[in-house]
Amino acid sequence: MKLLPLDTPEIIDLAAGWLAQKENYQWLDFGGGKQIITPAVLKIMAQRETHFMRVWTSDRDDTPIGIVGLNNVDRASKTATFWGVAGDKSFRNRGSGTRAASKFLSLVFRELGLHSINTWVVENNPSLRIGERLHYNYIGRQRQCHYIDGRLYDRLLFDLLASEHRELEDDRWHRLEGRSIHRDAESRSTGSLDLPKDEVREEQAAGYSKGAM
Repeated sequence: MKLLPLDTPEIIDLAAGWLAQKENYQWLDFGGGKQIITPAVLKIMAQRETHFMRVWTSDRDDTPIGIVGLNNVDRASKTATFWGVAGDKSFRNRGSGTRAASKFLSLVFRELGLHSINTWVVENNPSLRIGERLHYNYIGRQRQCHYIDGRLYDRLLFDLLASEHRELEDDRWHRLEGRSIHRDAESRSTGSLDLPKDEVREEQAAGYSKGAM
């Protein structure tokens, strides 16, 4: 997996196409939720110091499959807001988004010198699991502030300090994902679909390296 800058028209067009899809932008909030990200807008964002973005690639080759980014980058207070989108849905549920986010956090904590990164997730959004795996801390709830199809939802608020971040090890993560897939197959054959929560937490915690910084 690589993290690529948005420095070619092809990558910018591809990423803007992902962000223009309703299944993606409905969970985000660009321009007060009223602005569709076009290639021209994304190019401007990529050039501003208040934004920092990378496209991540598949493990098989250098095909871009998703985008991770920071908004509201404040070099003085050393803070920023994290977001991400899985572009190629054929790679969903394989852990690529979690690993990309983990690598990206290591990159921005190191290169931008940030101290704290916050994020929010709309309630019922499956990407909530990514934040849990990355050890984001739940800090509150912003109630009934996010519209999707005319309905109001809460936003769950999280943050992560540089000292709390631990980058996922690729080899360890692949082994955990492999065991998870195997267990899922066994569970379906026995009629049980879920692992015990304590076991899930133990395996997720074991997937973190000793230190990322």
